[in-house]
Amino acid sequence: MLEIGRHNQLTVLRKVDFGYYLDGLDYGDILMPAKYAAEPLEAGDEVNVFVYLDSSEKLIATTEKPIAEVGEFAYLKAVTVNEVGAFMDWGVTKQLFVPFAEQRTRMEENKSYLVYIFIDPITERIIGSAKLGKFLDETPPLFKDDEIFEGIVWQQTDLGYKVIIQHSHTGLLFHSEVYRPLKLGDKIEVEIKNIRPDGKIDLRLRKSGAEKSDEISEIILTKLKANNGFLPLSDHTDPEVIKAMLGVSKKSFKKGIGKLYKDRMVNIEENGIYLILEE
Repeated sequence: MLEIGRHNQLTVLRKVDFGYYLDGLDYGDILMPAKYAAEPLEAGDEVNVFVYLDSSEKLIATTEKPIAEVGEFAYLKAVTVNEVGAFMDWGVTKQLFVPFAEQRTRMEENKSYLVYIFIDPITERIIGSAKLGKFLDETPPLFKDDEIFEGIVWQQTDLGYKVIIQHSHTGLLFHSEVYRPLKLGDKIEVEIKNIRPDGKIDLRLRKSGAEKSDEISEIILTKLKANNGFLPLSDHTDPEVIKAMLGVSKKSFKKGIGKLYKDRMVNIEENGIYLILEE
């Protein structure tokens, strides 16, 4: 079934001078202007396109990639504000309309706002709303501890940051879990730390590979210093021994050691790792 305001895999029906007509199923033929075709197409070819309403309120297909689709939240800039509302840059030619009725505070040009993209049931147009609460799911989620999601920073509170995850729920990232500056609209990777009995979600900020490597390197350094500059660990050491000694996986251990060796802080020998002492 065709989904308006989302990407669809559609079949080319025929070529015309100004583009291609695609099979829009129950919606009939949908034009994809020629400028959006990366290469010549033939009838029967399939293309992945974003389908939305043009300025004439007709369905049109494009290979332009929007920042977000219908049913998603996104941090967008208001390009124009006039007497009917704001128009946001969302990555496609026609800007996203946010009527005044869907604004929490009056939007200003060249400022960015977190909005939800949806189809207005009355006008059937794709619009945005900054009144996010009504689009968030309050039912207890089926998420599991340690699951990883991409989140969008929504609000800062006295306790930490409210983060929208899965474009459906919110979780709380406590200040104690934040180790780098965050701002409204940031996309971040988070892990489910805990789901409370009342269904509220506690999150932890997921560290990048480089940050994890730094942390593991520090663990190894601390252990080396506590053991007179030597650890009997190598590529041949059983993973369970590494886990017991350092509390990390063998894969993480090898990354941490690799960084220390590159930084000329350790020597790696057959019988283990030696700390290079400063002269």
